[in-house]
This record gives sequence, C-alpha cells and structure tokens, in this order.
Amino acid sequence: QVQLVESGGGLVQAGGSLRLSCAASGRTFSRYVMGWFRQAPGTEREFVARITGTGTSTYYTDSVKGRFTISRDNAKNMVNLQLNSLRPADTAVYYCAAGPVDTRAGDRYDYWGQGPQVNVSS
Repeated sequence: QVQLVESGGGLVQAGGSLRLSCAASGRTFSRYVMGWFRQAPGTEREFVARITGTGTSTYYTDSVKGRFTISRDNAKNMVNLQLNSLRPADTAVYYCAAGPVDTRAGDRYDYWGQGPQVNVSS
C-alpha cells in the first residue's frame, strides 16, 4: 500500500512558476513509476508527465514539454513537478500517481494523491 500526499499548487499569473511535491509512504517507492495527471473542469483527466523508478527516464505530454520538469528523490520518497511558463490552459487539479507500469495510461496507476489545485490567471 502506498499513500501519496501532495503539496504546492495555488494561484499564479501567466508566465509564472509553481512547484508541486508528492510525498509517498512505504519502503518500495523506487519500484514505482510516478506520474502526474491533471483534470480541468468539464474535461477528462490527462497525462502530464511521468518518471521511471530509477529516475533515469522522463516523459511529458507535448503541451508541457520544455516548461514542466518531473523529478524524484527516492531517498526521501518524493516526486516533484516544476511548472514554469504557466498558461491559463494549465489550470487544473493536478494528481500525483504511482504504478508498476511505465505508461501514460491513468488506469494503470494504482495509487493517487488528493490533487492540489493550480490556477493560472491571464
């Protein structure tokens, strides 16, 4: 069992930055692929970024490439998402997730955080 507790989020102007953090419980953190997903009102949840267990590989959805950076610290059981050059279209609830498979498919992730809100004003 893995519990994920997120922090960060908030309100920022377009062009600004935020950092989301996700703390995981358990001693098997490094075995999990960690992903970030987001969901805006009236839309489906979408994949944002993921990082493999060792942290050697990262993947991003096209709309955030070059602006967002995912990282992890297995010694601290933490995964972070740095959001730079934010746009109003980035406004959403952001979810941290853990799963055993290196995939962007949300239904393959077993554990989810509570989802901090990110609001980007124009």
